[in-house]
Amino acid sequence: MSWIQKLYETYEQCKGHEPPGSEPLMPISHTPQQAHIEITLDAAGNFKGVGIIEKVETVIPATEKSAGRTRAIEPHPLCDKVQYCAADYADHGGEKPAFFKEYEAQLSAWCGSEFSHAKARAVLAYVRKRNVVEDLINEKILHVGADGKLLKRWPGDTPSPAIFRLLTAKEGERDQGDAFIRWHVREAENPCTAVWEDGTLQEAWARFDAGTRETKGLCMVTGNAETPLALSHPKRIRHPGDGAKLISANDSSGYTFRGRFTDDTGQQACGVSYEVTQKAHNALRWLIRRQAHRAGEQVIVTWAVAGKPVPDPASNTLSLFLSSEEIAQSTTGKMQSDMGDVGQAFALRLKKALAGYRAQIDATEDIVVMGLDSATPGRMAITFYRELKGSEFLDRIQKWHENHAWPQNFGKEARFVGAPAPRDIAEAAYGRRLDDKLRKSTVERLLPCIVDGRALPRDLVESVVRRTCNRVGMDHWEWEKSLGIACALFKGFFKEGEYEMTLETGRTSRDYLYGRLLAIAEHIEGRALYVGGETRDTTAAKLMQRFADRPASTWRTIELALTPAKSRLRAKRGPFLHGMEKLHDEVVSSFVGDDFLDDRKLSGEFLLGYHCQRQMLNPPKTDSATPNEATPAE
Repeated sequence: MSWIQKLYETYEQCKGHEPPGSEPLMPISHTPQQAHIEITLDAAGNFKGVGIIEKVETVIPATEKSAGRTRAIEPHPLCDKVQYCAADYADHGGEKPAFFKEYEAQLSAWCGSEFSHAKARAVLAYVRKRNVVEDLINEKILHVGADGKLLKRWPGDTPSPAIFRLLTAKEGERDQGDAFIRWHVREAENPCTAVWEDGTLQEAWARFDAGTRETKGLCMVTGNAETPLALSHPKRIRHPGDGAKLISANDSSGYTFRGRFTDDTGQQACGVSYEVTQKAHNALRWLIRRQAHRAGEQVIVTWAVAGKPVPDPASNTLSLFLSSEEIAQSTTGKMQSDMGDVGQAFALRLKKALAGYRAQIDATEDIVVMGLDSATPGRMAITFYRELKGSEFLDRIQKWHENHAWPQNFGKEARFVGAPAPRDIAEAAYGRRLDDKLRKSTVERLLPCIVDGRALPRDLVESVVRRTCNRVGMDHWEWEKSLGIACALFKGFFKEGEYEMTLETGRTSRDYLYGRLLAIAEHIEGRALYVGGETRDTTAAKLMQRFADRPASTWRTIELALTPAKSRLRAKRGPFLHGMEKLHDEVVSSFVGDDFLDDRKLSGEFLLGYHCQRQMLNPPKTDSATPNEATPAE
């Protein structure tokens, strides 16, 4: 029950203290619902106008049963579908069951209590006139055929009305009774006309609803005895259409409780008060909307119990810098490049970015990381859960970004030095068209590496390296992205290698040197192709996969293929070729013993040597640099 306790504490600490610009936390006894129609009334319940709204999410009063209804009769107490609010729905051909009787009885009970509200009484007065559908037809919101019955299909080739576009079709038909109504009530003394925004109405309903609860017992979260217990728990957690629940116990007719307890309600197993479950689920909805990382139905949300901003462990380093205001967008809206930041400069920038979080988050602050996913439409599971202190959480985030920092190239608008996001790692390992289940499972495998400081799965690192070597199987931009990710993962996995993000001329390991040779060969042939006006791939690029498997034998093929390129450069770029041949000889002479003749498969280290050598040969151009200045080797 730890997760629900932390969410309950979050609600208690954040309610009324929401950051400026963010939506407020939802009050208890309310639920989010997508509305289609809004009707305006005066204080006496007279019809004043109506309009269509484009599936706007509305926070409405709800009972415990109506908030979790699927096909149940339970009506919402104020805002609801046409089939609930309109007594004349059946008179106009509505085929769905009409629940106006239940709706009116519940609203009437509220309006007759000590917690009554003027807006609720106005709505009750209007619906009792029994002409809701008639008013909507007259205002051309709902539509009927020649027989006066509500249409299910729009006839002819003319564009269908707005209500038909908004409602969900079932077998090509749309029941206009599914249109959801919300209310505006004009009061002389109250400038707020929207019932879903009136705090006094929300409080009045919550107090009335609390007085209707009869089942009481021990709440396992707060420890309070004889508190009203929840018999049903909220849904619509990740989005308004989400039917999955985190807590569900509706097997009273099955075998869940038989032989273990004296009743079949399940309360003897574990009781949670209605107030706690409402506040906890409302806090979770609020957090997911504000700061969750989403991948389909998978949600990863990280928060401080006190509501303070925290870095997202499922994001890359660029997002961390942006969220800490370390990198601002230029006037053109494009992000600045980080390609020149390496080593100490990157470490200083990362510490400065995290210092902003450390200034707000106390060392003993409670931080929670939770992953949610659902395998079926009705059941949701917590796939990952960790509670950490503020200092511990920030230290692990910093360690992840430091250990896996490498120059990344995600396109013109996203070049930075840092760690990739788990989602990008999954695509680099298995391709952009990977199955959603594989993507989710990969992200779940990476979360402990970030949050707990565990080592990366070796098979994942090898998969990214192997796929990056298959250069001809990817588009150029995708391969560039995969190359940076592969280098970052290999560097972080083999931390004992203490690899730097710049070219290490003193490193004499076989794999690193072979990577440098491949970059030099590609640079020579690439320059020759440019001089000759050709655009084909270089031999080094074509044979990269084979080179990774058999470097010594493949290098002979690559070196022979350089002969025409060298002849062209010798005639037109003599100084450039001289510099490249000198660099080639320096690298070859750095091999130790018989390493140059060793034809064993290369590890991912050769990608580090290749990438660093290529960066040195092709440094990023600056605004003041001329083409010759941008290529010192020439």
